Amino acid sequence: MTQALPFANLRIVLVQTYHPGNIGSAARAMKTMGLTDLVLVNPRVFPDAEATRLAAGAADVVENARVVERLEDAIDDCVRVVGASARLRSLPLPHYDEPDEMAQALVKDAVHDPVALVFGRERFGLTNDEIRLCSHQVSIPANPDYGILNLSQAVQVLAYELRRAWRRLPCPDVAVDSDADTDTDTDTDTDSVATSATPPRLRQPTREQVAHFQAHLGRVMRDSGFITQPHARTEEQLQALFARATPTRKELSLLRGLLSSLETHLPPYSDDRQD
Repeated sequence: MTQALPFANLRIVLVQTYHPGNIGSAARAMKTMGLTDLVLVNPRVFPDAEATRLAAGAADVVENARVVERLEDAIDDCVRVVGASARLRSLPLPHYDEPDEMAQALVKDAVHDPVALVFGRERFGLTNDEIRLCSHQVSIPANPDYGILNLSQAVQVLAYELRRAWRRLPCPDVAVDSDADTDTDTDTDTDSVATSATPPRLRQPTREQVAHFQAHLGRVMRDSGFITQPHARTEEQLQALFARATPTRKELSLLRGLLSSLETHLPPYSDDRQD
């Protein structure tokens, strides 16, 4: 399947948006920068005429928006999920100090796979549990004395960074065969993320695959006696470690094979081996 990438794989996710007009304004900000994939997580009111009205010329983005009940449903197929937060959290997840660094990483991954940029509620943003579902965090370095941006403004700023990163690709308008799976060397410039086809097993794992791995690792840690009670901090730190390491799908599969091998030598302390 050949399609124009990476913009087709750049997804904007809005979580529990309260005012439908903000959905329309965010859609307008997206389309201005060439983004069209909008997912709404449990919005208070949608569809709504106010959303369409404030979208102006971006009504098609609103009309094609996908509505889901849970954040997981919006991001499980994504290989990099960045939560936009107005404040630094105590969570150990990797944090992009500059939005342009975030944009470069998202655009690079989006050449082959879906990625997501997640925005929270107007009043208080994303919860800590929702941030934990992300692989990274990003904040907009606004005026520290008055760093207040509304939802559509935040979408506009970060969408601009994504477009700016895309324009810096060697061949930003090229179409990429997203189903390519070959190790054969070609004359393609290997430094061009826009034209090289990476085999799926060497790409980043999806959020769902990483979640299964983390659940598997947690189970082995409990069954082995490494942790004897729920210890969220330890698991968060390990989640951050693997987010920084960015293992490929093949490497993650290898780690899961190692965990499965270890499990055969452990007593069955838990009955939740469903992953």
